Amino acid sequence: EIDAARKAGYVGKNIFGTGFDCEVFVFRGAGAYEAGEETALLESLEGKRAQPRIKPPFPAVAGLWNSPSAVNNVETLCNVPLIIAKGADWFAKLGPEKNGGPKLFCVSGHVERPGTFETTMHTTLRELIYDPKYAGGIKGGKKLKCVIPGGSSVPVLLPDQLDIPASFDGVAAAGSMLGSAGIIVMDESTCMVWAAENLLHFYQHESCGKCTPCREGTDWLLKLLKKIEHGDGQMSDIELLMSVGKNIAGKTLCAFGDAAATPVLTTIKTFRHEYEEHVKQGKCPYHADWRAAAASAHAHA
Repeated sequence: EIDAARKAGYVGKNIFGTGFDCEVFVFRGAGAYEAGEETALLESLEGKRAQPRIKPPFPAVAGLWNSPSAVNNVETLCNVPLIIAKGADWFAKLGPEKNGGPKLFCVSGHVERPGTFETTMHTTLRELIYDPKYAGGIKGGKKLKCVIPGGSSVPVLLPDQLDIPASFDGVAAAGSMLGSAGIIVMDESTCMVWAAENLLHFYQHESCGKCTPCREGTDWLLKLLKKIEHGDGQMSDIELLMSVGKNIAGKTLCAFGDAAATPVLTTIKTFRHEYEEHVKQGKCPYHADWRAAAASAHAHA
C-alpha cells in the first residue's frame, strides 16, 4: 500500500509539487506488549530492547534518535482526515462534551456477538453489551457478573453501573477508565480469582523487567493467585496480595506496573468473598469439577 501511495505521489519527495516531503515506513516489532508504551516504542524503533525511558525528557522534546517526536495511536491518526475535511466542531458534536468523535469499542467475553463496533461515546455500556446491533446480550441467557470497560488494566464495574455513557468522563465518574475501550464481559459462572490469575499470567510474562517492583511483584502476584485458586491458600495470602499490589502501583517508570496490579486489587475489593471462599473450601468453588476432569484427561492422555 505504501508503494502504491508513493507511485500515486501521496508519499515521498515534493508531494504534488508543493515542496513538502513525507516518507512512511512500517516497522515490524517483536510483539512485546511493553512496546505499546511510547518511549519503549521509540527504543524498539531504534533497534533496542523495548523498555521505557526515564521522563522527562518527554518524546515531544527528545524522542526518536533524540529528536522531537509525536507518538500517536492509529485510531487517533485515522480521525485526522475527518477533522480536516469536516472541521473540529463537527467532530466534537459527535459525542458528549469533551468526548467528541467516533470510537471503536471491542466487546469480548461472554456475549452473543463479540466484535468491534464503531459508535459515538453517547452510547451507554449497557447498550454496547445488550443491544442486538452491538454485542447482543449475555451468551446463553446467563446473568451478567461484571465488566472490565477499558482493557484488562482497569477496575471492574458491576451490572448496576452500566447505565453510563461509554466515554472517558462517563466511565471515570463510575470509578473505572475507558482506556482502550476493550470491554471484557464476564457472566455469573466466572471465578474472579481465576480471572485475576489469567490476567496475571499475561502481565508476568510481558513485564520488560526494567523496574524491580514490576519484575518481582508480578511474579509474586501470580504465585499467590495460583496458590489460592488451586486450594492451597490462606487468609493471610489475600492480605499479602493486597500489599504486593499496592507496592507495585505508582512505583514503576511506566504505567505497566499499575496495570498489572489492578486486576488483583480490583477483584479483591469487589469480590473479596470469593477469595475467602477459596481459602475456606480449600478449592475453587467454580472450577473444582472442571479441574478434576482436566486432571483425569491429562492422566489418561
